[in-house]
Amino acid sequence: MTASVVTSGVAADAAGSAAVRVDGLHKHFRIPDGTEVRAVDGVSFHCDGGEIVGLLGPNGAGKTTTLRILATILRPTSGHASVAGYDVLAEPDAVRRSLGYVSASTGVYERLTGRETLTYYARLHGMAPDAILGRVEEVLRLLEMDDFCDRVAGRLSAGQRQKVSLARAIIHDPPVLILDEPTAALDVIVARNVLEFVEQARDGGRAIILSTHLFSEAERLCDRIVVIHKGSVLATGTLDELRAATDTGNLEDAFFKLVRGA
Repeated sequence: MTASVVTSGVAADAAGSAAVRVDGLHKHFRIPDGTEVRAVDGVSFHCDGGEIVGLLGPNGAGKTTTLRILATILRPTSGHASVAGYDVLAEPDAVRRSLGYVSASTGVYERLTGRETLTYYARLHGMAPDAILGRVEEVLRLLEMDDFCDRVAGRLSAGQRQKVSLARAIIHDPPVLILDEPTAALDVIVARNVLEFVEQARDGGRAIILSTHLFSEAERLCDRIVVIHKGSVLATGTLDELRAATDTGNLEDAFFKLVRGA
């Protein structure tokens, strides 16, 4: 299915059976002086299984707030969002079982080893006890964590800790992944490993929402891109569609043309 470029308003033709669906989402805050801040102001998009949808926008655009609503960390002011067919407000527990959430600031328990962390989260997700050991070993191999999985997280590098965080998010084999700048502050080798995993997860049929400030990551990974600015969607489409709509040669130029024209 090919998305249409939208230069104002919301994304067109959202699939009713999409793995992730966001329709007219709003999140408003009041700061201490009483001013209302519209962090998310009518955002709509969808993501199907086997697809990576990238969220691009400057700081404060509303990307992280949108992802936190999808992860049931925040409640929307209005609008609708669902993950794997479950409503984020009405069925938050089912949503949490259906997704893995990773951000650049996701914490890990510093006194637990990687292996202990995965075992703990597998139990939290209600996995059968006789299945946990095999699943833990599978994820450790998948993310190449054998060299440090038995060290406590407090003694790991930033890249190793991020791998533990990613492993924690996929231990229950969720159909949806939400990744909020997952490679921020990582060295180039670990970042490349994370990107390769994301590609494998997409190829395995997962629906992935990726927020990133790196145009190279978006160009490499994303099947469709949603450009968000000041809480609203400026455009959505494939890389080729966005370049054609803005008469530019690359994603970075397309992005700045859209944002500066808003």
